[in-house]
Amino acid sequence: MAESRQLPVLNRRAFLKRGVKAATVLGLGGVAAFAGTRSQAQDMVWQIDPSICEQCERCATHCVMATSAVKCVHAFDVCGYCALCGGYHSPDAKVQDTAAENQLCPTGALIRKYIEEPFFEYTVDEALCIGCAKCVKGCSAFGNGSLYLQVRHDRCLNCNECAIARVCPSDAFVRLPIEQPYLLRGGQGV
Repeated sequence: MAESRQLPVLNRRAFLKRGVKAATVLGLGGVAAFAGTRSQAQDMVWQIDPSICEQCERCATHCVMATSAVKCVHAFDVCGYCALCGGYHSPDAKVQDTAAENQLCPTGALIRKYIEEPFFEYTVDEALCIGCAKCVKGCSAFGNGSLYLQVRHDRCLNCNECAIARVCPSDAFVRLPIEQPYLLRGGQGV
């Protein structure tokens, strides 16, 4: 004959005690899972692959920041230091000088400095840059492509789903390991 097992009698106190233990275990498991996925997301950052960026100007208008975290950067080792810079001068400029009406950049973020005849140095004032890519497009079309866009990580919130990446027509936004957060022209990481 099989013995019948009696279940222990649960009083209110024992029931509540078990309920609190179960809730604590479930809560800690949820926190650990959240921390694990959060940690994994923090190990990756957004960046633009300059080899496939189309300079669509959406970086200036779709970032969640008031001023876009995307900025123009200059690869000096690629630059020709041209007097007639396609990234600096508007294609319809009547005179090749520094007057605002002759500049391609709407905010004056690209600064031209005379070096010696016929060379000029171009630097980007990132505080003025809005990430519109007009200079990048001009440099790529009429120069050697020394200007390109990058997500500046000191400004970027590293949103889980980047607002710019969602609207990027060329899918140029990629996730990179935080140890190598930048891409240069040609796909090299820095």
